[in-house]
Amino acid sequence: MPGAHVAPPLSPQDLLRLQDEPGLEFVNGQIVEKPVSIESVDVEGQIYFLLRSAIAQTKSARVFTSGMGYRCFADDPLKFRKPDVSIVRTERLRGFDGREGFITFPPDLAVEVVSPNDLASELQDMVQDYLANGFPLIWVVHPSSKTVTIHRLDGTVAALHQNDEITGESALPNFRCKVAHFFPEPVK
Repeated sequence: MPGAHVAPPLSPQDLLRLQDEPGLEFVNGQIVEKPVSIESVDVEGQIYFLLRSAIAQTKSARVFTSGMGYRCFADDPLKFRKPDVSIVRTERLRGFDGREGFITFPPDLAVEVVSPNDLASELQDMVQDYLANGFPLIWVVHPSSKTVTIHRLDGTVAALHQNDEITGESALPNFRCKVAHFFPEPVK
């Protein structure tokens, strides 16, 4: 087709550069920007803080922000995704080169915080992508309804509301709190 422009394939160096770009993922051969809002970033920070506090004494896991990319997708070795918050148990990181730009295996927990501009179909595709590639536990956090949908590798799904207790299950057995704690008080 005359005038059509095909983007050149990305080199490993391009992918590493993209790894450092906040809010960008590489999915289906395309650079994808993840939408955010003040509210979603605030909730991400609160969840990171709660999880980080839970491991402070035991050091049983590492908690990562959305800057950490995972390149562990069987359908596309170049694909990487960046959960808003993620946990990897410490024993799984032993021997892994911390200078790598990506973690090459699924986290024990991936957290996605829904932003107002997120499309439901894209979130569902992301969850299915995670499950198809061995992510054992996924929390989809909905700030607007103050709920969390939990997806597990075994196919079970649970919906939790503000007064329900959420646990870290096998990813972080000592973590538990009310779902309401994920949502900071609004600024007045």
